[in-house]
Amino acid sequence: MNKSDLISAIAAKSGLNKKNSEAALNAFIASVEEALQNGDKVTLVGFGTFEVRTRASRKGRNPQTKEEITIPESKAPVFKCGKGLKDNVNK
Repeated sequence: MNKSDLISAIAAKSGLNKKNSEAALNAFIASVEEALQNGDKVTLVGFGTFEVRTRASRKGRNPQTKEEITIPESKAPVFKCGKGLKDNVNK
């Protein structure tokens, strides 16, 4: 399912038109992105949690030259599904 399919599904289930469904989806995505940028966690009970985890710097190797390099610390957004979502998927 891509974004336009998701917008159509939201419109069908909510009774909103596609334009309003797209606006709602875009607002949700922007809100989650903004919260993660501010270091907050977004928890939707029964669905899951969006959060940012920090990856420590580590040693790596350039595959072409075999030279050892340092991969810098980085932040990565992660999603952990909730029990309700997990149970519904495993029905």
